[in-house]
Amino acid sequence: MHQLHFFPSRTMALYVGRLFLVRSFSILFALVLILQTLDLLGESGKILAVAGNGDSDVWRYVGMRLPQIVETFLPFSVLLGTILTLITLNQNSEVVAMKASGMSAHQVLAPLFLAALLVAGISFAFNERIVTRSTAALSAWQKVEYRQVPRDSGVRSNIWVRDGDNLINAETVETGGPAIVLRGVTVYERTGGVLSSMLKAARARAVDGGWELTDATRFLRRSGTIETLGTIVAAKGVRPDQFTLAQVDGDELPFLELKSAIADLEAAGRPVDALKGVLWHKISGPLSAILMPLLGAVAAFGLARSGKLFVRAILGMALGFAYFVADNFALAMGDLGAYSPFLAAWGPFILFALIGEMILIRTEE
Repeated sequence: MHQLHFFPSRTMALYVGRLFLVRSFSILFALVLILQTLDLLGESGKILAVAGNGDSDVWRYVGMRLPQIVETFLPFSVLLGTILTLITLNQNSEVVAMKASGMSAHQVLAPLFLAALLVAGISFAFNERIVTRSTAALSAWQKVEYRQVPRDSGVRSNIWVRDGDNLINAETVETGGPAIVLRGVTVYERTGGVLSSMLKAARARAVDGGWELTDATRFLRRSGTIETLGTIVAAKGVRPDQFTLAQVDGDELPFLELKSAIADLEAAGRPVDALKGVLWHKISGPLSAILMPLLGAVAAFGLARSGKLFVRAILGMALGFAYFVADNFALAMGDLGAYSPFLAAWGPFILFALIGEMILIRTEE
């Protein structure tokens, strides 16, 4: 009957789950404390070198940087917490007692999976509510080298928008006034992907039915002649908000806002595959906590007195760190366009879930 229940013992599940959570968050606390101290040693000098900055600005930096460190090292902490918990259970012969009572290897690990799912949920909520905001604020502060962050002037430069087969470039886009104004506009008019003419204007503003171009001229490629058009209306399918989309950093936006920004960028004809990879990694990243009990499971089984417990622990850590390397590599390949967004975000997760399950079944089940 024990084999038919995922959690054969409620007491055992609570005991193992509590061990796992306490060890994981204790390791996280120690890692964050050490890494934040080391990071601060390198950055505090740069912060205090700016006239007007003081101790309050150093603590402000800590408040922005701390969530990023927690996000980065939470999966590592879960991996180490898993291995430490399983080694303790193995050394005390508690795993042997569980298996002797009829529990399978998956049932021994079940409380860890449930606790890891809780950690994944906390991690996702923490990233959405806190990490994205602190990343955006810290990025803006670091761009001005820890000086006072200036107010947004509302001017964007060198903006490209797709209008069907045509490409539109604006040297500057002014968004600070009552209406959006484009300056230095060039419309690359193409037929079947081949450039046929270039429409240029000194200024453009949004009107009903398109954009009003001032002092417009058209260069015809085949004849090599230039037509003077004056004031005309063109780019009738282009919305004003397509020109106001700034450079989107996926790490600075929550899931739903990033999804909306990707839809807008896609409508504007901009490349979004790298951002889609970041979008799906916002889910697969926190869920990697569920993989850690599976990858660290080799430390739980096998007799502790056989002398191979240390080797098993090292193997579990090696599997876990191999996952993190593969995950970062896949994201990098996604940024380069070599991997599809789905493969970049979910490929390592699925691969290592299969590897961990195969090892567990072949060795213990």
